[in-house]
Amino acid sequence: MNRGKFLLLLLVLGTTTVFAQKGSVRGFVYDKQDGEPVIFTNILLEGTKYGAATDVNGYFVISNVPYGNYVAVIRYIGYTEQRLNVHISDKPVHLKIELEPATQMLSTVTIDAKREQSQTQSNVSVEKISPKEIQAFPSIGGQADIAQYLQVLPGVVFSGDQGGQLYIRGGSAIQNKVLLDGMVIYNPFHSIGLFSVFETEIIRNADVYSGGFNAQYGGRISSIMDITTKDGNKKHTSGKISASTFGANLLLEGPVIKESENKPYSFSYILSAKNSYLSYTSKNIYSYIDGSLPYDFFDIYGKATLATSNGSKLNVFGFNFTDDVRGYKSIADFNWKNRGVGANFVLLPGTSPALIEGVFAYSDYTMSMTESNTSKTSAIGSFNGGLSITNFFGKNQLKFGLELIGNTTFMVNNNYDTLDPNYSTEIATYSVFKGFLGKLLYEPSIRFIYYASLGEVNLEPRLSFKLNLTDNFRLKFATGMYSQTFIDTKSDRDIVNLFTGYLTASEELNIVRTFKNDSINQYLEKSNHFIFGIEWDLMRNFSLNAEVYYKMMNQLVSINRDRYYNDDFDHSNKPDYLKKEYILEDGRAYGGDISLKYDDGRLYLWAIYSLGWVKRENEIQIYYPHYDRRHNLNILSSYQFGLSRSWEVSLRWNYGSGFPYTPTSGMGENLPLSDGIYSDIIVTNGSLMTYYGELNSKRLPDYHRLDFSLKKRWQVGKRGVIEATVSVTNVYNRNNMFYYDRITGSRVDQLPIMPSIGLNFSF
Repeated sequence: MNRGKFLLLLLVLGTTTVFAQKGSVRGFVYDKQDGEPVIFTNILLEGTKYGAATDVNGYFVISNVPYGNYVAVIRYIGYTEQRLNVHISDKPVHLKIELEPATQMLSTVTIDAKREQSQTQSNVSVEKISPKEIQAFPSIGGQADIAQYLQVLPGVVFSGDQGGQLYIRGGSAIQNKVLLDGMVIYNPFHSIGLFSVFETEIIRNADVYSGGFNAQYGGRISSIMDITTKDGNKKHTSGKISASTFGANLLLEGPVIKESENKPYSFSYILSAKNSYLSYTSKNIYSYIDGSLPYDFFDIYGKATLATSNGSKLNVFGFNFTDDVRGYKSIADFNWKNRGVGANFVLLPGTSPALIEGVFAYSDYTMSMTESNTSKTSAIGSFNGGLSITNFFGKNQLKFGLELIGNTTFMVNNNYDTLDPNYSTEIATYSVFKGFLGKLLYEPSIRFIYYASLGEVNLEPRLSFKLNLTDNFRLKFATGMYSQTFIDTKSDRDIVNLFTGYLTASEELNIVRTFKNDSINQYLEKSNHFIFGIEWDLMRNFSLNAEVYYKMMNQLVSINRDRYYNDDFDHSNKPDYLKKEYILEDGRAYGGDISLKYDDGRLYLWAIYSLGWVKRENEIQIYYPHYDRRHNLNILSSYQFGLSRSWEVSLRWNYGSGFPYTPTSGMGENLPLSDGIYSDIIVTNGSLMTYYGELNSKRLPDYHRLDFSLKKRWQVGKRGVIEATVSVTNVYNRNNMFYYDRITGSRVDQLPIMPSIGLNFSF
């Protein structure tokens, strides 16, 4: 072949390639029994490399597919595989797929589905949680709850059974952002520490990012928890009634209008409620617990869904969560309320493969504490709105969006010391690109945020990638810049404090104007994340995930525990950090997590070890905060056995090294001496004063606890299921220390052994 003919052939082939006719297939995957979207389902065009996985809406797009006839294979764990003939042409193909739950799933299909998801998602420092995984956890009090499951996640430290908080890879509790269907939720955990405000049965999916999250999320510098709830059952009325020695739950869902040939839309609802009556049962069943358990809560959540036949839908939802603690340790009463209402939508426009999503919501949170002669209240009212568009280009995706957040916070101390309401507004735009280059998956993103109340603009670039070295071994990395305005309102000296207040940083607060000899002109808390990890499928059903991380946290606003002088004219020559109410600190958090998981459908094993350091530095000292736990180990197992796997036994063992605390060096009487040198110290009544030792220079004893549960299920009729649960918390009755009582010098322990029984009926 001469050179001319060769060049002509290349030109023809190139032209054919450039102008090759290509189309797309898109659609939604649903559960045939209730119409609920089936998330993370794999859809593959057989014999090709074209495929996609469904998102949290059950939506998928496969684009840039050459014209022709194909067989679409739809696979997901727990469902019967489907095969559909698909003809790709100039008109986009729209599929509505309903999967039938399977009675048996082949192990090879399970592995293929997991491997496909691992290779197409970056999954850096993120755990995707489903209700099935939560149910595999030992059900404390007979009730499975996401709060209990979160405690075993890599990098998560839980401070205690009563009034406990979650600390994620060195970040404080206020640096965690929680979203429910796109709405911001404040304080999502009840005071008992074992339960969240979320009913397990309404959760479709929960993504927990312990760091390195992309630009879609902002406003916090440590972690994100993004929870999506189910739509109501579109096929028939169903529900669940549960009761245990801890509390009771109710779930009801069903269609108001069913989709039909004459009605290309459906309208459904879901309603859940749960409450605790521990303050009553603990007086009898758990009367051996010192001081009983004065915890009562009541949560209610409702959602209505209008869905069209092409997958577009509108959700309207609302909730009211309450917590009531009477006579905590016989010294104080606490209560809080969290209320909200909102709407979100998913829109599939015309023939475009793009997906449009939006949300607008309002929520408010009020927390109060009352002691003998002291009271204080903190409140926040917040609205947030957002709009995003996702475009699909083959395997690549481009998502961009707009977000608006407004907050109003205020605090009242002793009914007279009132901080004026503090207003803050955040306006953000973001763009996230997900692309593939051979074996490399890369996800650059950027967030542009304007803090209107502070007059500050922040540009936050972020990047993650995953390199699929082989089908079984992957490298991953993430980095990014983050910021927030929320600040802590409680001191590190409070080893245990159920009061959680919210404030936003502003110049109106009494904050230092200098830090390490530098002038401060803005009060944004900032952090930079660096994460590197590996994923390794060691063998069928057995995988390893390991990550190391480093977090730099700057300009952290904290209550000044070393304040010696009043901030007035007489002390104008004193440095700010000795007289201001709030100071600035820098922080560092670093360490690593390793996770081993085995899951063959019947036996589930998960072992997680975390090693971490957290340090804070201010003008005076470098110290470890009270949630710095060096070693944390969790071992979780669950096994199904018996006829139709109707029996299930679960175990969880947790070990944690001791938390830092500040010792008490002495006690004394504080005399007011209001008359100066003429005060009579013989008749003057003083108050008790505590003299503290070096900040967090001691550590509590190590912590370990074993939890156990046994479940039995009975099928009743076509849809009815009865489930009985026997559970034991702290099986070997370990005396885990909670804190030292500074007044009496005695130790206060966490929960002792607590057996419980539960019964629920699903229909």
